[in-house]
Amino acid sequence: MSVQMRILVTGGAGFIGSNVVDAFIAAGHEVAVLDSLVRGSRRKVNPSASMFEVDVRDRIGVERVIAAFRPDVIDHHAAQASVPASMDDPTYDAEINLIGGLNVLRSGHDHGARKIIFSSTGGALYGDPEHIPCSEDSPIRPLSAYGTSKYCFEQYLATFHRTFGLDYTVLRYANVYGPRQDFESEEGSVIATFTSRMLLGLPVRIDWDGEQSRDLLYVSDAAAANLAVLDRGSGQVYNIGTGVEVTINQVFKLLQGMTGYQQQPSHAPKRDGDVYKIALDCSKAAKDLNWRAEVELDRGLRLTRDYFRDEPGLLASLGVDR
Repeated sequence: MSVQMRILVTGGAGFIGSNVVDAFIAAGHEVAVLDSLVRGSRRKVNPSASMFEVDVRDRIGVERVIAAFRPDVIDHHAAQASVPASMDDPTYDAEINLIGGLNVLRSGHDHGARKIIFSSTGGALYGDPEHIPCSEDSPIRPLSAYGTSKYCFEQYLATFHRTFGLDYTVLRYANVYGPRQDFESEEGSVIATFTSRMLLGLPVRIDWDGEQSRDLLYVSDAAAANLAVLDRGSGQVYNIGTGVEVTINQVFKLLQGMTGYQQQPSHAPKRDGDVYKIALDCSKAAKDLNWRAEVELDRGLRLTRDYFRDEPGLLASLGVDR
């Protein structure tokens, strides 16, 4: 095991962040969570982690937490992560993803953090690529304000690294899915939405023609990538995905079979900012970090189904719109 570290996880009460917190704690690290709880939930936070209810846009609040906890590493997951929301209100997206991120970055530097791990996006960063799977060197052509804000913050990290020597690693996630995912805050929530509605026997809608493809990454594999870069990947950017394209129509059929759902989907128009096809070349992460996605899609979907089916009262508590 690596040397014990003090790690602050922003957004640690959210879907991906809470799974990352669990992985860090299981590895023996001391962990604190900073989360506004606007999208996150206290019930997702590991009881062994300290919890600070602070919005990253609150510069003074962020600084107080970082000054008090004095993390060795800040794992920055707090974000506005909805593509449609970023197009409806790009200013709000930038307030969280850029201004909020800069509050974390500056305070981390001022109070002795040695490294920032940043959860960026591979699903929204490359736009509609000419070649799939995309490598880290593929052209950056986001179609959404969300993808643009994520890439801008990558550049701020590189600037602080060059100017102040603050270390960082960027993880460009594919479309992450799995237990604890909600229905609004993360791009890729189609699996949570489909699964919950199928289990309740509610109508399911597919945007666009359903032939748009995604690279679907199970959340435990995303968490493992964060562990891998605690002491590796200095100043580097890594795609974190499977490299496999899966269409939304394929996802629907797989989940339909797993849930016994009998209805056919309705269709809606394309959403602004959505890419059509994407998958990520993760050979750099395999080479540098010895990281590879381990959970195959069929197993990941079944684990997700079981989570939504077996958690008492979960579907009702999540307020699935009928």
